[in-house]
Amino acid sequence: MGEPDPIAAAPGGPGGADIWAPAAILADLDGTLVDSVASSARAWGAFARRRGLGEGETHRFAMGRPTRETVALLVPAGERDAEQARIDRDEVDDAGTVVAYPGAAKLLAGPIPVAVVTSGSTELATVRLRGAGLPLPAVMITADQVAKGKPDPEPFLLGARALGVEPGRCLALEDAPAGIESARAAGMPVVAVRTSHPEDELRGATVILDSLAEAVARLRR
Repeated sequence: MGEPDPIAAAPGGPGGADIWAPAAILADLDGTLVDSVASSARAWGAFARRRGLGEGETHRFAMGRPTRETVALLVPAGERDAEQARIDRDEVDDAGTVVAYPGAAKLLAGPIPVAVVTSGSTELATVRLRGAGLPLPAVMITADQVAKGKPDPEPFLLGARALGVEPGRCLALEDAPAGIESARAAGMPVVAVRTSHPEDELRGATVILDSLAEAVARLRR
């Protein structure tokens, strides 16, 4: 366990706003609600081997971004559709290995409205939530619904709009630098969890905690 974050211990966030009593929560999926790191690493590792790339470096580069955007940066144009389809299928087929982080079920069943905002497809988000034994939220913003994925603010802005809540009254939960940048650009405070990235890559967050369960325990309605 890391030392308590001084901002997390304070009663309010930036500008005196109480981030622990949001009107809505926009939660990333992979690395935040569910532990899918190993599953994702297997799919991206297979892709890296096909392409002669470093497995670890490729997976880290892909984390937090829509698959299509990562593939577009690494694959010639004529081969992108086939590669994206293969990666997507590998991840969907492996979704049964994904597990929920402690606190995820409580968050999704709690009184504060929650939208899942993920860089994965609708199909992948659905099978990973079900594979982890979690309910599907009423609102999911996926890669299929956005023109620009994280780190662009579009996914979080769409999530806030779908919940009918102003972005500044939402709280974003994230684990990756691209997601933190996306939520902050949308005007939201961000709680980051140390699940998939070292702390020095999470410094853009309002608060950094060790786990989702810690964040859920602090929430008030």
